[in-house]
Amino acid sequence: MLLRFRKFLIYGIRRHKCRPFSVSSVTSSSRKGLVLGVYDKDKDEGSIRFTDAGASFDKLVSGKLTQMLSISGPPLKMGKSRVFYGLHQDFPSVAVVGLGKKGVGVCGKENWDICRENIRAAVSVGCKQLQDLEIPHVEVDSCGDSQSAAEGAVLSLFEYDEFKGKKKIHVTPQLHGSADPGAWEKGVLYGDGQNLARSLMEAPANHVTPKLFADTIEQKLSPFSDRVMIHKRPKSWIESEQMGAFLSVSKGSEEPPIFLEVHYTGAPDSSKGPLVLVGKGITFDSGGISLKSSSGMDAMRADMGGAASVCSTIVTAAALKLPVNIIGLTPLCENMPSGKATKPGDVVHAKNGKTIQVDNTDAEGRLILADALCYAHSFNPRALVNAATLTGAMNVALGSAASGVFTNSDWLWDQLYKASVITGDRVWRMPLFQHYTRQVTESALADLNNIGKYSGSAGACTAAAFLQEFVTASHWAHLDIAGVMTNKDEVPYLRKGMSGRPTRTLVEFAAGLASEP
Repeated sequence: MLLRFRKFLIYGIRRHKCRPFSVSSVTSSSRKGLVLGVYDKDKDEGSIRFTDAGASFDKLVSGKLTQMLSISGPPLKMGKSRVFYGLHQDFPSVAVVGLGKKGVGVCGKENWDICRENIRAAVSVGCKQLQDLEIPHVEVDSCGDSQSAAEGAVLSLFEYDEFKGKKKIHVTPQLHGSADPGAWEKGVLYGDGQNLARSLMEAPANHVTPKLFADTIEQKLSPFSDRVMIHKRPKSWIESEQMGAFLSVSKGSEEPPIFLEVHYTGAPDSSKGPLVLVGKGITFDSGGISLKSSSGMDAMRADMGGAASVCSTIVTAAALKLPVNIIGLTPLCENMPSGKATKPGDVVHAKNGKTIQVDNTDAEGRLILADALCYAHSFNPRALVNAATLTGAMNVALGSAASGVFTNSDWLWDQLYKASVITGDRVWRMPLFQHYTRQVTESALADLNNIGKYSGSAGACTAAAFLQEFVTASHWAHLDIAGVMTNKDEVPYLRKGMSGRPTRTLVEFAAGLASEP
């Protein structure tokens, strides 16, 4: 009898995976799902190790969940899941997900909190399975960390389908039970922030021009008008600020440049200087006269990933009401070839008076950042952090494992590192040796060369050395995020596409500054 029941159960699971319920064939009340977690069993344990929510549900259904897990196959490993049906009238579909070992924490080798990452990954599997079954209402087990569970749910359910006729069913995950709803809401806001950056990066370049980018951020910040001030600086203002490096990049495009300046005042009475975030905002990068190859050029719609993550960080900080003052600066333009475009070998003047020999117009991000960094110093920043999809060399160096960080401040590095351990969106410190500075300051025609005299080596390091020539702040960090711009399958709780990284790490970093003495 037990053998026949097991065959029936496995057949039912497989049948529903291959032929999910259609939306029209079930009532809305039955289209509700639940995601529950289960830990790896210790060797001396004979029973299944549920989370608190899982144990409560199993008790509610008189042990049926334990029975079905026991007879449906081997114990669930980390990131694996099974879906069961008809266990309880309130939750006709229940996804049980493997959380790995219980009680693990920060791993020194991996530089992240394994428990938090396991929760994000496991919850994402269950949520995606239930979404694929077209179940619009999903409750999620906190799995011992409500914030991480919320992040895994919200991030995994995002898919950019704005221009598709057939869209995935929209799912708004909710916390199951009453386990720390404040932390859950915080996780939702963290996830929403990164999804905003993903949405901006995924959108076609003809739908996110400099103006449309600025308008989108203005709209997203409109609910927080009491704490946020926005300036969309036009080309005339950029000219008046003598941002010749920025203007040299925008010359080839018909789209006018915009310098977007956002002020979030979360601590109006603070005597501390603001955190200033600067993001590279190339809304499409053709390479200019130094034209890129056509293969993969479509992905250059996301070359404003730095601006997207910076602005999304401020949107999230405002939603969280973080008690910290933040200023976001994002120079926005396209890098296009035309009769007006900057030519290789041209010399341009930056805001601080330094001249730059532009030997490669595809090394444009550092040019627009140079002027933005100069302007950032006028706010006497407590810390100055810029983020940019700057160099393919960073992708070669670190791949998608971590954002590269170049910084002149041990204190600032510690703050960024601690934030990344919590979020799982890691950072890795890179060198700022004088060895690299000499490569960009020895130029035939100008004070600086935008690619350095050895253009084929250490490209991420020489780009950082170039930016440092426009920095006098004691606490500055440059995040090269080119390697983390996209996700294939490396981060299990993100679908394939633009990643929106490292938005959550920047938010966590800002939150840490709010409590830093």
